[in-house]
Amino acid sequence: MLTSNENAVLESSNAVSESIHPMHASHSEQDSKRADAVAPRQQPSRLQRALHPAWLGQTAASLCWIASVFVIGISGLADWLQLVAASAWLFANIAALLKPESE
Repeated sequence: MLTSNENAVLESSNAVSESIHPMHASHSEQDSKRADAVAPRQQPSRLQRALHPAWLGQTAASLCWIASVFVIGISGLADWLQLVAASAWLFANIAALLKPESE
């Protein structure tokens, strides 16, 4: 029968052995280490994505583009195409923000 001191020595010896020879580690320890290594990363929330400089910059640029079309005035087909392009850009930014966070 082992004394408590001998149990502590045996446990520390097993820990050293497992760190030197990982094949000697129990399967449950290896599985838990493997599960930690492949744990999924937390996806940013919609608010975090909306506050990202890239999203803010693109959205601001598309809104300014839309506003400039109205400030200058719509006088021909080219102006309508500019408005459609700017609106599509804004729509794409909003759609990217609204897509499910798991994708």
